[in-house]
Amino acid sequence: MTEHRLQTITPLGHIEPETVTIDRVTITEVVSFALASIASRRGREADVAAAAKSLDIPLPGPNRWASGAVFATFWLGPEQLMIEAPFASHEDIVARLRPGFGDAASITEQTDGWVRFDLVGPRLPALFERLCALETSVMAPGSAGRTVIDHPGCHVLCRAPGTFSVIGPRSAAQSLHHALITAAKSAF
Repeated sequence: MTEHRLQTITPLGHIEPETVTIDRVTITEVVSFALASIASRRGREADVAAAAKSLDIPLPGPNRWASGAVFATFWLGPEQLMIEAPFASHEDIVARLRPGFGDAASITEQTDGWVRFDLVGPRLPALFERLCALETSVMAPGSAGRTVIDHPGCHVLCRAPGTFSVIGPRSAAQSLHHALITAAKSAF
């Protein structure tokens, strides 16, 4: 029998996440989180809100993201959220969430479908204005938006002053990373 020695790789295809610094901006591939989408079933919105409250899962409104003790969430659409949790403790995030929500919501594993890049530095709106139509210059911490970056649809979260996350399709990780680096080189 053949012994398999599989090695997990990051969305960019490396063993360890990649970090690039251009001028004073750092772009980091982040792999330490698990993702699940959640959608309230028709007429079950109050049950979902109660379950989220009991699990300490924040429920942000449109174009917002919020963070609790363990979970962070960002708005996808009416009665739809993406839930983020530490991968180390929530590798099987759906199994961890399903008992709390029961049949009140549809919960879908999303971790391997997305790539996340955190951008930290001053003047990030100058970088984003080269990438997309999202007005990051007016985004305060807790803001979130959906836009197109280098063709794929992406979510952009303002986590703190001078700190943004770009979450895009894992299948576009290389081109998204290239677009972020190119924009940073152009802006700075």
